[in-house]
Amino acid sequence: MPLEIERKFLLAEPLETILNKGELDVRSRTRIEQTYLAMDDNQELRIRRLTDLDTGRREYTHTFKRGSGMTREEIEYSISEAIYEQVFQAFGAVPLTKDRIAAEWNGIGVEIDVYDQLELTVVEVEFGSEEEANAFEPPYWFGRDIGAEKQYSNKTVWKSLQQRKSS
Repeated sequence: MPLEIERKFLLAEPLETILNKGELDVRSRTRIEQTYLAMDDNQELRIRRLTDLDTGRREYTHTFKRGSGMTREEIEYSISEAIYEQVFQAFGAVPLTKDRIAAEWNGIGVEIDVYDQLELTVVEVEFGSEEEANAFEPPYWFGRDIGAEKQYSNKTVWKSLQQRKSS
């Protein structure tokens, strides 16, 4: 099963400040609506609707992840809009929503997620190996490494949204 090796940081400066400094070469902006279908401490199953904010083009994905921390197994594939809508409607859950900026910083691909339902902006970097990930020296504006902090995981945030809905 393919591996996802990533580090996640709590952005230390406002996103606009970083963008205005010219530190990033923005490649794309995507709206993400994410709903979990099943999860436990070690695995998750989710669907996503991804909307390109420049073109309006939509994609739909189904993803399985296993593991925790910096390195996890991941399988992701495209699904049709009809399947996405059928599954989304069947679950009746509140999706986690965020805008993602895919950019390049010093030749390294980064993804910055700006969440809607809470004040949170994170930056993620994916790597080809654990050695590469461990050797990475982030710039100061990446902020604190939050990869091991469960309260910042997407599934923890999503669970809290469902609890708010039922309150």
